Amino acid sequence: MAGFRALAREVRNPRNTIALRRTSLRKCLERFAPYGHRATWRHLCARAGIAPDDRAPDPGRLIAALAELEEAREVWLAYEAEFAGRRRREKHDGIRQPSAVDDWHRNTWGGCDIVPCASPDVQPDARLADVLRRVITAMESAPGDACPVCAQERIEWRTDLERYPLQGPVCTDCGIVVPVSVLTPAALSAARRYTFTFAERYAVA
Repeated sequence: MAGFRALAREVRNPRNTIALRRTSLRKCLERFAPYGHRATWRHLCARAGIAPDDRAPDPGRLIAALAELEEAREVWLAYEAEFAGRRRREKHDGIRQPSAVDDWHRNTWGGCDIVPCASPDVQPDARLADVLRRVITAMESAPGDACPVCAQERIEWRTDLERYPLQGPVCTDCGIVVPVSVLTPAALSAARRYTFTFAERYAVA
């Protein structure tokens, strides 16, 4: 099975048909898809100006989408290397208790669903690399009251998510499932109240 870098070379290879180059880019998302496969694909298409169902997109736009994906992957690989080094140092010092960052990292191993989106149709506007940097910074900082990606406080608690986590806080602005550990207890409580009030109001309507 081809790895990410081999597939990236196929995307860039001008001797390949455009259909093969597009397929290779889609397969890259089987190796690295921060928002989940569908949401990451839609994000890359929107940023590069490609229709998601276009079977013969402009080659330059395909490469632009690949470049954004590669940039984000480099950010993630650097984080994973730093994380692995830190864990080795902690174990050497006798620190065995996993932290919230450890739990988050374990569930994002391999680079898929790092920052899952509740819907494939709603993703952050920023570049993937910038989103990953913001979430990593938030995971390593004190909890806050806002979404770590877009800084909005409009967060609701969802219990109908399709992938892990099956429930959790979702930013109503950029659509990410916010890691619980980056939010304060007050923010989580507000998210649950918002969901209840919204559901109740919807039922009455």
